[in-house]
Amino acid sequence: MIRKTGLLALVATVAITQAAAAAVTQDEARQLGSEKLTLIGSEKGGNKEGTIPPYSGKAPKAPGNYDRNDPGQRPDPYNDKALYTITAQNAAQHADKLDGMADVFKKYPNFRMDVYPTHRDVEYPKYLLENTVKNATSCKAVQNELKLEGCYGGIPFPIPKTGNQVMWNHLLQYAMHTTVGIQDSIVVPPDGRGALQGRSKAIQQYDYYDPKNSQPNRSDLLYWKAFQDTTAPPRQAGNLLILLDNLDMVDKGRRAYQYVPGQRRVKLAPNLAYDTPSPQSGGASTMDDAKGFLGALDRFDFKLVGKKEKFIVYDNFAVTNHKICTTEKMANHPNFPHPDCVRWELHRVWVVEGTLKPGYRHIYQKRIFYWDEDAPGAGTAENYDAAGKLYRVTNLLSYPFYDQEFGAHGDANFNLDLQTGVWFLQAAHNAPGLGYWMTTPRDDRFFSPESLAGEGLR
Repeated sequence: MIRKTGLLALVATVAITQAAAAAVTQDEARQLGSEKLTLIGSEKGGNKEGTIPPYSGKAPKAPGNYDRNDPGQRPDPYNDKALYTITAQNAAQHADKLDGMADVFKKYPNFRMDVYPTHRDVEYPKYLLENTVKNATSCKAVQNELKLEGCYGGIPFPIPKTGNQVMWNHLLQYAMHTTVGIQDSIVVPPDGRGALQGRSKAIQQYDYYDPKNSQPNRSDLLYWKAFQDTTAPPRQAGNLLILLDNLDMVDKGRRAYQYVPGQRRVKLAPNLAYDTPSPQSGGASTMDDAKGFLGALDRFDFKLVGKKEKFIVYDNFAVTNHKICTTEKMANHPNFPHPDCVRWELHRVWVVEGTLKPGYRHIYQKRIFYWDEDAPGAGTAENYDAAGKLYRVTNLLSYPFYDQEFGAHGDANFNLDLQTGVWFLQAAHNAPGLGYWMTTPRDDRFFSPESLAGEGLR
């Protein structure tokens, strides 16, 4: 870790000076950066079986065939082999680490998981680590934990006490300050013939992680801004979208704006939230399925169940490199992605159970989230219908960055609809010219409806 001695001193200082407003005790805060916990709050050591290694705190080394002129395509830095394969025949032996995914084996007997060695190689910038230490005793979730106050640009709750706090950690996942991505969204019907629903250029900016800001973030900060320009297929080309999410999801909430070429005007789109179908998913995914969960926390009661070991998709560099797995191979497969393109690892995860609040509406009655302890943008979401049956499962195709600002990417995902047999591949970039990379931060005008109008009317 970076400047370990100085950061440990910062832990002690912050714990003493802000004890009166502490979200955790002084003793707990001092554990950050110790032999027990990393500076982001994950367990530093591995498990007793040796199947989960200690946290390295260092990004994997870029392989020799990584082309910095094509930063979106990231070759696999490990090139290791699968340890074993889980199939419908032996899934029962691993049921305690499969959870809802056990139902996928029952639904699709040809489904398989290739389980690889676990790596814990997510690295974070120095300023983020220092701010995370401050947040242990500074950051608060207020107004039913739907609004954040006093939070610096780091993981808001490194030692979470509630389900909402873990969910905020996920919402504020770190994947660089500003990124540009060119990505595909593909819907695959039960016959396995994937159809491109949208190729988009997306610029995402987490002003919560502005490295130039040394003060706590404003409680009404637009923490996440996204601008999406769809270029294909022809029927979707020219559609523009802006999504803006606030640290105050009580009084401010989400703002969404759309430009539709046929209407030639920008319109406010307040319905682009919660369980509204995602525009490019063909009805197979909701707006808040994006990134596993995205948006306001107000419709569900989130209970922190604890931690456990679970198989999740991790280090999935196949989704970043068409030389490993083409989009055609991955997506033209019935019911689920081609198993050759998906890498599973055993990780420790935070478990949060969300139950729909009385008087609120959502197509999911219960949701269970499993967020990785090292990278809160990685993990799995299980979504259940009103009858208590597993409805949809979202697995995030996450991987750590080994260049530029570090962090980990967790946008790409595949969403399995177990009721219809349709599945949805979102934000895939395993084709030439696609990918995610760091870009220059934009000002507020870029993420405004006026900017949307200008782009649409060019």
